[in-house]
Amino acid sequence: MAMQMADAAEGRLQSYFAAIGDELQEKRQRASFAAYALGILGDGDRKSVEPIAARSAPEPVAARRAHERLLHFLKLGRWNDRAVRLVAARYAIAAMETREPVTTWVIDDTGFPKQGKHSVGVQRQYSGTLGKVGNCQIGVSLSVATRAEHLPIDFTLYLPESWTSDADRRAKAFIPDDVQFATKIDQAVAMIERAVSDGIPGDIVLADAAYGGATFFRVAVRAAGLDYGVAVRSDIKVWTLDSRGRRRGEPTRVDALATSIGIRAFRRVTWRMGTKSRMSSRFCFRRIKVEQDDGLTTAEREPIWLIMEWPEGEESPSKFLLTTLPRRMSKKQIVRVVKERWHTEQAYEELKGELGLDHFEGRSYPGWNHHVSVVMSCYAFVVAERTRLFPPSHGAADDHAVHRAA
Repeated sequence: MAMQMADAAEGRLQSYFAAIGDELQEKRQRASFAAYALGILGDGDRKSVEPIAARSAPEPVAARRAHERLLHFLKLGRWNDRAVRLVAARYAIAAMETREPVTTWVIDDTGFPKQGKHSVGVQRQYSGTLGKVGNCQIGVSLSVATRAEHLPIDFTLYLPESWTSDADRRAKAFIPDDVQFATKIDQAVAMIERAVSDGIPGDIVLADAAYGGATFFRVAVRAAGLDYGVAVRSDIKVWTLDSRGRRRGEPTRVDALATSIGIRAFRRVTWRMGTKSRMSSRFCFRRIKVEQDDGLTTAEREPIWLIMEWPEGEESPSKFLLTTLPRRMSKKQIVRVVKERWHTEQAYEELKGELGLDHFEGRSYPGWNHHVSVVMSCYAFVVAERTRLFPPSHGAADDHAVHRAA
């Protein structure tokens, strides 16, 4: 992904940096941002301060000065991450929406493996990236997506209570006083609320079961005026509804419900063409209400879809989703929308493997956030350029038009 740019692209990059520069306070900050971003976009396996500085200045003295400037820019520079990220998001979204509308938001988290215990937020904790418990940081992200592209627009560092309650650790990591303990779900909801406040386009929030299984998360998404399509665990209980929307019987675990329905009720749906074959599986839809502790009576709760998936080769249904997407959308359209979460891992791979998202070697909270902001800004430019070069198929845009109209 190292940028080999034509003159037109270089001109767009300069204009883009100038727009971001308007959010930076000082000339030195603008110069440091540009230097660091060019290091992120350029060649080189490591995208951290020292190797970027070394590549920018061949002489040792000049490299040392560049290193010091970039360290100050990341660790001590007083500039607004949210403002910079918003400029980047709007720039890329404008390019994306020339091809197809942005309708989908994706909440996810990713791990940053670390050695030692001094990097801010690090501890032994479960990471989906590692697939196990390991010594790492966890970042929670909000991305916007079309069927062709996926753009992270916000990132927060999860700080365990072992960090937020330790005054000495807070001081050494420069954690601001107003940053207190928040669960990953709290952080996700806060990012959604910020995006709504900032006028980011979107209609539906997708998330895995770590978020979708939380009543608070689902209620907050609806309160923000958005639909959701979220995975849930197999033990969540629901009431099935009859054709008139009345509940039937007692609440049932979704895995037991899926098994009782039987395989003949499941229909194959193809949601996209993969590189080698069609991506398809077997699905069954039921109108339900969720048994949840939200202070509402069953009658007051919203009727929604339960989507049960029975993957090929498995003995029973194993994936379950809840969605508030409207009934007038076809089942195929709904499956295509909720399956857009697959983009997330691809984006993480590019951000880490090509742009050094996980290469930050500092220990401070401001430094981590500033590094992530620069990387996200670089990725936004890459997404905008890629959108110009590789427009999506008409079918993708048509699916989104149906969703937005619904």
